[in-house]
Amino acid sequence: MENRIFEVENVSFAYEEAEEKAVQGVSLSVPEGAFYAVLGQNGSGKSTLAKLLNGLYLPTEGKVHVCGLDTADDQNIWEIRKQAGMVFQNPDNQIVATLVEDDVAFGLENIGVPTAQMPERIEKALSDVDMLPFRDRAPHTLSGGQKQRIAIAGILAMEPRAIIFDEATAMLDPQGRKEVFAAVEKLNREKGITVLWITHFMEEAARCQYVYIMEDGRIAMEGTPAEVFSVPEKVQALRLDVPAAARLAHRLRQAGMPLKEGLLHPEETAEEVARVCRLNSKA
Repeated sequence: MENRIFEVENVSFAYEEAEEKAVQGVSLSVPEGAFYAVLGQNGSGKSTLAKLLNGLYLPTEGKVHVCGLDTADDQNIWEIRKQAGMVFQNPDNQIVATLVEDDVAFGLENIGVPTAQMPERIEKALSDVDMLPFRDRAPHTLSGGQKQRIAIAGILAMEPRAIIFDEATAMLDPQGRKEVFAAVEKLNREKGITVLWITHFMEEAARCQYVYIMEDGRIAMEGTPAEVFSVPEKVQALRLDVPAAARLAHRLRQAGMPLKEGLLHPEETAEEVARVCRLNSKA
């Protein structure tokens, strides 16, 4: 049986004095090495769920286990945060030093890594996100995407098994989003780091292995991206859209073009349309 990094069992959470629960009866499971997405509108509960998974919040009801450790046990919290790092929306809020390499060292100092081991771990972490040439730069001189990659390097240096990204590209321009997402894909593919990607960008979710959609604190839909986005009416009923390529393919099928199912990305959709057009021209 495969290892499970995150196990959420019928979890609910309510903020003090709030009339409604922010998370209600949520259950989900993320296996080791996976790249899963959580989607939802603002207020759907996805960021609250992220904080529950990192032990920043404790469930009002139910259980959260991270790498087999119960977040409700105070003795586990330090180890949980070493095993499952977290990258937030605004990179400026995570940068604490005046030099890039000092910022990456900050987390290592907090977990008591011996000074002699730090240079190698810092270099490796920066290299993994393609930021090693910037090690002597001041973070404020970097782009938003570069700052976010530095934040990721700071987590990587602590050698976690998993990273939770809480809308980590929300404040970036399209190029910055592309850079950060590509860096995370590389970490998952080459390092086997488990990724939980919380986002409201459909094109990002389409590149993950599995998708949970939250609405009003509950899991409203789940499945592979192909399964979820093949029913755009259900996704749109949750006040979300589907990736543009999937939406186009759906409309073309409705118009009578016999495209295969599961088209999510522009490149594959264009190839499939071209294939069908070639067949029709030969008929």
